[in-house]
Order: sequence, then structure tokens, then C-alpha cells
Amino acid sequence: MDKVVTRALLDQVIDISVAAGKAILEVYNASGEIEVDTKHDDSPVTAADLAAHKILAPALAGLIDGVPVLSEEGKMPSYAERSQWDRYWIIDPLDGTKEFIRRNGEFTVNVALIENGEPVMGVVHVPVLDITYAGAKSFGAIKRDADGETAIQVRAMQPRIDGGEPIEVVASRSHGAGAVDALLERIESSLGQTGLKNMGSSLKLCLVAEGAADLYPRLAPTCEWDTAAAQAVVEAAGGVVVDDQFNLLRYNQKEELLNPFFYVIGDQGFNWKSLLLD
Repeated sequence: MDKVVTRALLDQVIDISVAAGKAILEVYNASGEIEVDTKHDDSPVTAADLAAHKILAPALAGLIDGVPVLSEEGKMPSYAERSQWDRYWIIDPLDGTKEFIRRNGEFTVNVALIENGEPVMGVVHVPVLDITYAGAKSFGAIKRDADGETAIQVRAMQPRIDGGEPIEVVASRSHGAGAVDALLERIESSLGQTGLKNMGSSLKLCLVAEGAADLYPRLAPTCEWDTAAAQAVVEAAGGVVVDDQFNLLRYNQKEELLNPFFYVIGDQGFNWKSLLLD
């Protein structure tokens, strides 16, 4: 990796993401029902998704010369074109559109820089809470909120096991519940009590990154822009994101932009593999 990933660049991306979050909140806080359209893949889209995209895409394109932007709300280039990209931005202007429509606050702005398939820098901004998670492997992960900025890191498993504390698992509010329940039973039979937190968007990965959860199993479909930013934060905080064969989750490796099922793991030193691939 060259010197392109700097703290100054990260701060610029945070500022751009916060600006997109403010545009989202203008729609979120307006009176009346949120108007929803349906995209060609039957997923919902709102004026807030588009407003955030219109802020993010041009601002990011201007940060590093020649680095393209891949957005959920933008034009999808062919894989023939994308496969030539060594470095690019990938963004989900509003991750958790269903949560946004429900007005439960569990949605984020996701921005990641990908280099040779690896998310090397990421920003996840939570507009309703005005909290930002950000990080890069070269200088670690942070959480910025009303109290300022603090370094974050994943937590170790053994002290929780030794202390009889529950293993905290986060899961989607909307997807894959049956498979997660079966996994929880397996974890409980091996490690004891578990605690389950359900929520939307990439917030789940961020809970692992800040040491508030131990595992996030995603056993339902996602797209690459859903995960890249938060994966960068998790890995900057010392965790790892692996697919269902325990290979590192990588990006722009194939024509489709769907991720495999995956696991977000806090403590890499714990033998999750034998438990999860049982």
C-alpha cells in the first residue's frame, strides 16, 4: 500500500460522510410519510438515498486523481471495466433504507477505499446519533461522537469465557433469523450463554469493532457496498471478516456484486473456525 491512506484523507472522508448524513436527516425529519420508490432489483430507494449519493460521489471523485466511485445509487460499470481498477471508492449512500423508512435510526452512510480487493480505509457515519466510526489498518480505528474522538478495538474472548459472561452476537433485524438461531444453539452448547442484539445496517460490524459484541454472522445476502466500509473499521480495530469458508472477504473479484455469507469476528486469536464450520 502506498502513502495514499493518510489521516488527513480519512478526516476529509469523514467530513464528506457527515455532510451526506445531514442531507439524509433533512428527508428523515420532514413531516409526513417517507416516499419510497422501487429499483429494478425490487429494493427500496428514497430521496435521501439519492441526496446522499449526490454529495458523496463528486466529492470523493475529487479526492484522489483517477480513482473511480462505485455507488449503489450510481451507474453500474461492467465487470470488464471494474476489473481494471486497482483502487476505487465504494459507497452505500444510505445503508439500511428499510430502517430509514421505519424511522428507527438504524441506518448509516458507508464509504470505503478499496485497493486490490482489500478495504484499506472505511468510514461509517450514523446520522441520527451523529456518531462516526472510521479506520485504516495503517493507523487503527476510531469512534467520534459528541464527547470527542476515542480509539476503539475489538475485545478478547477468554476473559468473557473465564468470567462466565455471555458471548454477544449481533444479527440482522430483517434477514437470516433461522440460520442464526441454529448457530446460537451451537455456540451455547460449546461456550455457554449468549446474548443477541438485533439491528439494521452496518452498525452490526461496528459493534464488533468497538468491543461491544464478539461475533456477527451474516447468513443472508448482502452487496459489497453494504460491508466494505465497516469491514475496514473492523480490521483496523483488530478484527477480521471472513466468508463462510473462512477466507478473507474481498471485493471486485467477480462480475456480480453480491457477497458470500460471512462472519465478523472480534478476537482473531479465538478458535472460531472449528465452532462456526462444524
